[in-house]
Amino acid sequence: MKAVIQRVSQASVTINEKIVASINSGLLVLLGVVDDDAQEDITWLSNKIVNMRIFPDVEGVMNNSIIDNHGDVILVSQFTLHANTKKGNRPSYIKAAKPDVAIPLYQDFIKRIESDLGKPIQTGEFGADMQVTLINDGPVTIIIDTKNKD
Repeated sequence: MKAVIQRVSQASVTINEKIVASINSGLLVLLGVVDDDAQEDITWLSNKIVNMRIFPDVEGVMNNSIIDNHGDVILVSQFTLHANTKKGNRPSYIKAAKPDVAIPLYQDFIKRIESDLGKPIQTGEFGADMQVTLINDGPVTIIIDTKNKD
């Protein structure tokens, strides 16, 4: 699994001109799934995201997590995170999991992050054409790949 985590002061997801998710302070998480991802990837990545200290404390030092800040999360599936750009100019998405594998893992990830966070999150729609808007706060953008956790 690969995730791009962005600390935001505002974010939303629109599908067919309808806003389906909207938050103020929190995290926008873009999530890409590959075929060999498993429950241990979900557990590790969710724990990492909700406990990552990327929010400022009272002294302005990045010392607080999304849990500490009681922030919200929008999770958006994004297979293009696994693009291979080594050859030519057209990215290859062969490493990205097909929907029959990716959808159950995405849904399990939603449940896990809600459990770890202690409240519901908002999401985009798997496979939909989405417009994602955000105000990146900081800016703070972190990329995590569960294949590089050692």
